[in-house]
Amino acid sequence: MRLLAVETATDLVGAALWSDAGGAPSVAERSHLGGRAHAELLAPSIAEVCAAAGCPLAEVEAVAVDIGPGLFTGLRVGVATAKALGHALGVGLVGVTSLDVLAAAAVEVAGPERAARVAAVVDARRGEVFAAAYELGGTGADPGTVRHDPGVPFAPEDLAVWLADRSAEGGPVLVVGDGAVRHHAALAGLSGLDLGLAGTVAAPPPAALARLAARRLGDGLTPVAAADLAPEYRRAPDARINWEERAPQRTARPEAGEERTARPEAGEST
Repeated sequence: MRLLAVETATDLVGAALWSDAGGAPSVAERSHLGGRAHAELLAPSIAEVCAAAGCPLAEVEAVAVDIGPGLFTGLRVGVATAKALGHALGVGLVGVTSLDVLAAAAVEVAGPERAARVAAVVDARRGEVFAAAYELGGTGADPGTVRHDPGVPFAPEDLAVWLADRSAEGGPVLVVGDGAVRHHAALAGLSGLDLGLAGTVAAPPPAALARLAARRLGDGLTPVAAADLAPEYRRAPDARINWEERAPQRTARPEAGEERTARPEAGEST
């Protein structure tokens, strides 16, 4: 099988191509720091990784994509690209959350013992983060044995309390992701949190996404059609938030029979 993975949930933009066509599985990966250039960098990343793997795009048999949570524009670019590829190639799609990819990457980098309890934290901007905590079993091949995911953004101080509770319940927690990097000061003083790899595993790596999606397919996961794939924004887009915050409040209309001229306050001259 040849699987193309598309990653755009954070500032890192990239693609990976996983293949077991030659026997032992191999992964080619290309990534760039995108900033606000997700659309400009994704297509070249896909072309580069296909060339590096010696696999024409037409031979791809499945497409995996990070569905978030993460940057709103980045997710739109990645999911739209994955859907277009699914339609064009006639292949199924595998959606994987950014938090699962970060946790899987932590296991790959730190090993299953150090990452037996891991928390993935994605910077949600606006002073918030998205987070999920995992308790891995066995070798930690798929970070989802036990998963704690509130599904809503955290303020940094609330994240600190939540992670402290996770540590108190079962022991040290390895914390990764760009959210942990940005809000390091709020977490650094807490015992039971291992922040040593937060900067190393700051963004979901495309190769980790590819390997995780391939494992799930090998375990029997059924890919979805392009029309059924949806991103996990978990929050309204910034444009809507800005509009609602800046919209002038409407003056309440007077009730029927109520005087429409302003009355003077007590002691005010007329």
